[in-house]
Parts: sequence; C-alpha cells; structure tokens
Amino acid sequence: MTHSLTPRDEGNLPALGAAPLIRLDAYVAEDGSTVVNGHLLEMGGMRPPNEAILDAVAMFARTLGAPVAATVIDRTVQQVARLRVHPDGSSRTIADEDDLPPGHERTAAEEAAFPPLARVERIIQHAQREELHAAFVLASALREHLTLRRGAEDELSLEARAIEAYLAYKRGDHMLSTVLALTVARIRCRTDLDRAAPDVARATAAWQRLWDEGQVATRGQELLHMWERLSAAGLLREPAHRAMAQAVRSRLAQGGRSVPPPASAPAALPAGAGAARSPAPVAPEDKPLKPTRRGLRRFTRRAGRTPGAPA
Repeated sequence: MTHSLTPRDEGNLPALGAAPLIRLDAYVAEDGSTVVNGHLLEMGGMRPPNEAILDAVAMFARTLGAPVAATVIDRTVQQVARLRVHPDGSSRTIADEDDLPPGHERTAAEEAAFPPLARVERIIQHAQREELHAAFVLASALREHLTLRRGAEDELSLEARAIEAYLAYKRGDHMLSTVLALTVARIRCRTDLDRAAPDVARATAAWQRLWDEGQVATRGQELLHMWERLSAAGLLREPAHRAMAQAVRSRLAQGGRSVPPPASAPAALPAGAGAARSPAPVAPEDKPLKPTRRGLRRFTRRAGRTPGAPA
C-alpha cells in the first residue's frame, strides 16, 4: 500500500512556528519509486518523479503560505538537488552555499517535525504486511537522508542501514543485504568494537546466502578478519557468534561452498535506535552523489505552470 501525500495530513506537516525553517526531504529510487517526507507517493501512469515531488512540496508551501526548502536525493541520476519552492508553485534549484545554514539546531528542528523513529514504525508496518518493496524504498530513503544530514557513522544512520539490509535479505537480494550489513559491521568495528559482534553476525547471515565465488571469497575474508579481531579482544561471548565465526572459516577453507547458518543466528532487525552524533564521510560502498548545480531544469518551474508542461 502506498500513501497519497496531502497537506491536510497533520503527520506530514512541519510545525508552523518551527525555527529555523524546516526543510522537506524527497528521494527517488533507482527504479523511479518516489518518497516525500517518509511517504511513498502514488505516481499514477507515467508521471515523472520530479513533477510529483514539486507538486507535493508546493502543497506544503501553499498550506504554510511561505517558501519551502527541500532536499532531493535522486538515485536515477546519482545527484542531490536543493530546492526552494514558493506558494505560487514556482521553484528553483539553489547551490549548496545558498541553502539553509547547516548545524545541529536545524537538524534537530527538522527531525522533531519529521521524527526518524516514526518513519521506522511505518517501515515496520509495511514489512509486517509483506509490502516489502514499499518498506525497502522507505528504508533506503531514510538511510540516505540520515547519512546526508548526520554522517554514515551516526547511530540513527547505522540503524537505518541495518533495517535496509534486513529488508534486502527478506526480498531475496542477498548481495545487497551483505553489502549493507558489512558496511554497518565495518563501521561498528571501527567505532564501538564492544557492540560489533551482533552486526558482524548479521552480515555473516547474509553472506552465507551468496553463491558468487568471487564475492564469497572477498566478503568472507573481511568477515573472517572481523571475527578474528573480536576473538582477540575476548568479545566472542555468545556460542552462536563463535559458531558463525567457525562457519566462515570452514566455508573459506572449502573453497567458498555454502555452509548452513546456525539455527540460533540473530535476527537482522535492530531492536532500537540511539541518537549519538558522530559525523563521518559516506560509507565506501555508497554510490557518490553529484553536488547540486544551479538551474537543474527538471526541478525548475515557473509560477502557475501546469504540472508536466515544458519548463
């Protein structure tokens, strides 16, 4: 099930008196699925994602009676665009230096208006209804925007990536699940080794479903290094974790053939989310986004222009 975004839905509106100005967020997945403020839009026919985003943001601007800022992550073109949309429907892209001033205060205000944990609850609801595509796209959007705002090593960014990895696993995309889960484990081993074992176990559970020999060997060697580091630090306290470490050794020794995972392997979905801030560069396996440029035509609209008409 998807959600139609309307300005009358109080769960979608920013606080009217919020200061500094709240920025909306939008995301376009590689398959064109489009998310605005944590809601998957019903596109209908061949409606372009950029038009759907501009219409949704313009509704907010008309409701608030003031220009609205928006950050759009568009994976179809590997680009992040920053917009200013006015109540009359006109819009323009702005450069990074023209965007709202950065800082923890603004980030806190934005996330108070659109709480990340409320979005996680919506993702879980989709997953419980077996709406895995919707859940996965929403999780990707959440992870992308949290990483852009807070950095890849932030606790909320890590939690969102772990959820995304779990949903990729549920969808049967074990390669993507392994990549995402390994990134979480890699960051955790670097920043908080005491808490890393469950994340390494989740990455191992996804890796055990791979069949490509090159990926099995490459990813397996990294997993083995993580398990050996945890063992050397005396952090393999759980029998299930010791069994998974041995399973990685055995599979690599057998030339990458599949080894059944232990029955007690931990679930991949994290139990909660923290709020620690530790900005860091984007994780190595995140595809880089091009910076905003002025005058991107697909996000530029004249006042009163009919959606879909030429710019």
